[in-house]
Amino acid sequence: MKRYVWWIVLAVVLLLVLTPFVYVEYNKYAYAERVKTYLVEEAHYKPEQIKSVTGVWSKKLPSFLAEVVFADEPEVTYIYFAHNDVMQYGYVLTDEGKKRGWEEKDLKHDHRKQE
Repeated sequence: MKRYVWWIVLAVVLLLVLTPFVYVEYNKYAYAERVKTYLVEEAHYKPEQIKSVTGVWSKKLPSFLAEVVFADEPEVTYIYFAHNDVMQYGYVLTDEGKKRGWEEKDLKHDHRKQE
């Protein structure tokens, strides 16, 4: 085979291998940005109230979600879905939150009750 054919084959194989990784990383970023925009523009949080928004690829369905930690409540990670509409799904307590004995009624940013 000619040398350029090998380069084409190599490029196709590389593209096939990298495509899933790029897809996952892009969607994690996109979901995090969608949730961050929702929190600031629609839920009226100030950016400094949000400690972090992280896109996550889940092994369960739905495949992509966002984890949000608020600055005044670092013991709780809130789970948001952002497929069609942005919606808070639930929360996870950190070990520190569990030690403090947090209960659902203590959560400051639980919007599921309002929806």
